[in-house]
Amino acid sequence: MPLPRDVWESCRRFVRPDESIRYLFPGTASIMGGGVFNVLVMVTDHAVTVLTCTLLSRFRPDAVWGRYPRAIELGPVDFSLGPMITIGGLHVETSEEYVAVIRAADAEIRPEDLLPPDPLPDL
Repeated sequence: MPLPRDVWESCRRFVRPDESIRYLFPGTASIMGGGVFNVLVMVTDHAVTVLTCTLLSRFRPDAVWGRYPRAIELGPVDFSLGPMITIGGLHVETSEEYVAVIRAADAEIRPEDLLPPDPLPDL
């Protein structure tokens, strides 16, 4: 289910002027030592940005946790304990409904790795 427009708008203040948001999905992040907090993962034209959220709302970003080059892949998605990805050492668990968003973002980087082989290649 897509995130509401007001969530997208609240994330725009963390976007650089030459960027536009392509993908956005929520997650719960965990770090070594037991810290758990809500995040929004924002994929723009030039970067993947992890935004931390306020304690009272899982959809209200308040700071940038990390910004990574757009060339990084978000997957593969680990389904052992629920859909989980790792971004810069941060483990982010998300809902199954956002797995397609993760795969779509990765397909833009390496479409040849994520598409099935052509069943009728030119001979």
